[in-house]
Amino acid sequence: MTALWSVAGVCLVLWIGLLSLRGGFWRVAPRLDAAARGSVHERAASALERSRSVAAVIPARNEADILPETLPTVVAQEYGGAFHVTLVDDQSTDATSAVAEAGAEVTGCSDRLTVLHGEPLPTGWAGKVWALAQGSQRGAPTDSDYLWFTDADIAHDAGVLRALVGKAESEDLDLVSVMARLRVDSCWDRLLIPAFVYFFAKLYPFRFVGSPHRRTAGAAGGCVLVRRRVLEQSGGIEAIRSALIDDCALGRLIKRGGGRVWLGFTSSVRSVRPYGSLRSIWDMVARSAYDQLRYSPPLLVGTVLGMALLYAVPPLATLGGLVAAALGVPGAAWLAVIGGISWGLMAASFLPILDHHDAGRWPAVLLPLAGSLYAAMVMSSAWRHYTGRGGSWKGRTRGAADAASS
Repeated sequence: MTALWSVAGVCLVLWIGLLSLRGGFWRVAPRLDAAARGSVHERAASALERSRSVAAVIPARNEADILPETLPTVVAQEYGGAFHVTLVDDQSTDATSAVAEAGAEVTGCSDRLTVLHGEPLPTGWAGKVWALAQGSQRGAPTDSDYLWFTDADIAHDAGVLRALVGKAESEDLDLVSVMARLRVDSCWDRLLIPAFVYFFAKLYPFRFVGSPHRRTAGAAGGCVLVRRRVLEQSGGIEAIRSALIDDCALGRLIKRGGGRVWLGFTSSVRSVRPYGSLRSIWDMVARSAYDQLRYSPPLLVGTVLGMALLYAVPPLATLGGLVAAALGVPGAAWLAVIGGISWGLMAASFLPILDHHDAGRWPAVLLPLAGSLYAAMVMSSAWRHYTGRGGSWKGRTRGAADAASS
């Protein structure tokens, strides 16, 4: 029983440390939302934006079904400066290009849009990064002050670009990114999608990302504004050409090159892509999780063991302690208490992100289950990598040989 107390106690100390010292990762902060039309903040930004040009790049591969909902929100941004959008049709086999052009016509802003037909994927490049490179080099105006990278499944409020540029200019930032509010429909979504954001924020605490005194760097790929000059000085898109997790790679590139990076939450940027099933969420995570661990077996083992300690021990200690106490085992009640405190802290810390996604509060108590499933997804990602199915996405597969060559 003493050994079990020790393990549960270590877990409790770790949770107290994480919640108090890990940059407040569990809070939905810092934030950047689009200013209300006509607000003082919006009027102050309008004069500045007229002198700052922006080129948006949207990589799109087989996105004909989703573009009618998202593309108009990009091309119709209420931005007073020079603004152009390049959609890169990345070797699609559906009507992505035609749907994109029709969507721009509907908004009356077709002059803002260029549809670029992407070239075949070169060796050593990740698909999305190759599309971003083509869009920023061949499609976007080369004299733009900022590049705005956004995904084909992301919808934006009308004042988002104005808020991004205003943030960058007012605080002298070289990269500004916001985590899109993810779509939550099914029970699996409610359990796992907010948990994805929770785990991401724990790995890359947003306050740490924004601190020039910390090495932590990251971004959220659905909405990234980057100062073009600083990106080029840091090596350009080519410097991250093999990255599957391109957003975090871009954040590291800019910050390590001396640039200032900011990452926050928002309710003004939304992902409209549906997941709905365990399988679809599993595939999303398993596609790139092992890449995040740099294809390192020791990091894989450490990650799985760490998640087991943090997420499996509290409910096991609580429930096991209660059963043992009922059977009269001396000291078992204290095991249940220690485990219950850890479980309670864990669940309480999950509530802000659940509320942000309107996912209900019942998934909070099931965060240990979500953690266990994500640990399994990480192991699945490693298995796919070593069996030549790593990085599979929209018909492309990046296996062990590709990863090794990069």
